[in-house]
Parts: sequence; structure tokens; C-alpha cells
Amino acid sequence: MSIIKVSAKSRTASVAGAIAGVIRDHGRAEVQAIGAGAVNQAIKAVAIANGYLHEEGKNIICVPEFVEVEIDTHERTALRLLIEQRLN
Repeated sequence: MSIIKVSAKSRTASVAGAIAGVIRDHGRAEVQAIGAGAVNQAIKAVAIANGYLHEEGKNIICVPEFVEVEIDTHERTALRLLIEQRLN
């Protein structure tokens, strides 16, 4: 399972569809965002994906964490969102 990377220019509906699809297939998804704009788009996408999955009777939870990533030999702090299907 790969990490869904979100930028400030990402379309929230597209990211939400990717999240929902990965949740359907694997029961969990990881989303990564760097910067305030990207984090904003990622959170909105999680909310939209929650709506998509809720229509199917699935509930999700989201656990955020900071991670260090290397981009062009520079360390950056990213926000990684672990999204899992909540088992009732």
C-alpha cells in the first residue's frame, strides 16, 4: 500500500476517492501532506471520504502524526494521517 501524497493544489474530491478506494481494498490508508495548504486539502479529503464510506455503512477513524521526510536532500516535517476502518 502506497502513501497518498497531497499538495495544496490537490483536488479534494479526487483525494477523497483515492482514500475511500484504498480503505475499501485494504481497510486502511496513509495520507501525507507538507505545509498548511496541503494539510487543509488532506483534512477536507478525509471528511469527504468519510461521507462516501458512511453511505456504505463503513466508519473510519483518522490518527495524525508528524514524520520527517527527505526531499531533495533536505529534511522536512510532514503530517501523516493514518485512516482506518473502525470495526464495530
